[in-house]
Amino acid sequence: MPEVPSIHDLDDLREHLQWAIDLELSTLPPYLCALYTLDPERNPEAAAVLRSVAVEEMLHATLVANLLNMVGGRPHLDGSTLRRDYPQPLPHSNGTLQVSLLPFGHEAIELFLSIERPASAEAEPQTDGYATIGQFYAAIMEGLLTLCHELGEAAVFCGDPARQVIQTDFHGGAGHLAAIDSLATALEALDEIVEEGEGMAHHEVWDGDRDIVHPDRNEVAHHYRFLELKLGRRFQPGDTPLSGPTGEAVAVDWDGVIPMRTNPRSTDHPAGSPARIAQLAFDAGYAKVLNLLHQTFDGDPPSLDAAVGAMYRLSPLAVNLLSAPTDDGLPAGPSFATVSD
Repeated sequence: MPEVPSIHDLDDLREHLQWAIDLELSTLPPYLCALYTLDPERNPEAAAVLRSVAVEEMLHATLVANLLNMVGGRPHLDGSTLRRDYPQPLPHSNGTLQVSLLPFGHEAIELFLSIERPASAEAEPQTDGYATIGQFYAAIMEGLLTLCHELGEAAVFCGDPARQVIQTDFHGGAGHLAAIDSLATALEALDEIVEEGEGMAHHEVWDGDRDIVHPDRNEVAHHYRFLELKLGRRFQPGDTPLSGPTGEAVAVDWDGVIPMRTNPRSTDHPAGSPARIAQLAFDAGYAKVLNLLHQTFDGDPPSLDAAVGAMYRLSPLAVNLLSAPTDDGLPAGPSFATVSD
C-alpha cells in the first residue's frame, strides 16, 4: 500500500490550514446561489437550511484562521488568488467532484450532498487529493498531534493570542466561536467543523448543537440537512444514516425558485448592460466580504461583525442581478468573481 502523505513540519501545517480556509470559503458561492434563487415565502424551510449552512461555513473559516494564527501563520484572502471560475473541484481535492453554481433544485441538492459526504470510519487521513472533507481535516488533526509530540505544544502554539477572533453574532447558524490556545482547543475546533458538516463519530446524523431555528431539537449535520430537503422528511431521535429521516414532513416547493443560468460569468453580458452593471455590483460586494475577512483574520478581530454584515448585504444585490434583463434571454446570476473582467 502506498504511503499516505503527511504534514511533516510547522510550515507544512500552516500551508494546509490556509488550504482549509480556501476550502471553507469555496463552499459559500454554491450555497449562496441556491439561497438567492429561493422564493423565501414558498420555501422557508429550505431557505433556513441554506442560510444556516452558509453562516456555519463562515464560522468554520474563522475557526481555521484562529488556528492558523495561533500556530504562527498569517491567513491570506487575496481576491485574485481566491477567484474561482465554475465549474471547478474543491481546492486540493482529488478532482472527482466538480462544483457548479446552480439555482436551487434537485441537481443542487445532489451536489451539496456530495460536498458534505461523510468520510467512512476506515477512510485514511489525506493531506491532498482527498475524497471527502473529513479526510482532509483528519490529516490536519494527525499533523497537529505529531508536531505537538515532536516539538511540544509551546513550540507549535506560538502565535499572538491578540489575533484570535472570539466574539461575533453569526445570525442564523449554530456552532461556537472560540479562541484556540492549545492542542485540546484546536482539536475541539476541528472536531466541530467536521461534525457540523458530516455528523458525529462517522455514524450519527446529529452535529452536537441545538437547532438554531428549532431550539427544542438537536441539529443535524449539513449533509443530513440537505438529505431532509431531498426526501421531504425530518430526522428525529433514534434515526441513523441507515434508517434515513422518519420524522415529520419538510415542505419543499421545487417550483418556488427564481431562474438563474448555470455557472454565470460577468462576461456573459455586454459592458454597460443592466445585467453587467448588476453583476459587477455583486462582485464588488463579494470582494468586500473577502477583504473584511482578510482584515479580521490578519490582526483586526472586531472586523468580523462587519464581514458578516457585508455577507448579508449581498442578498439585495443578488435579487437585483437575478431580475436584470439580459440580451440572450437567459437569466443572470452571481459569478462570485473578485476581480472585474
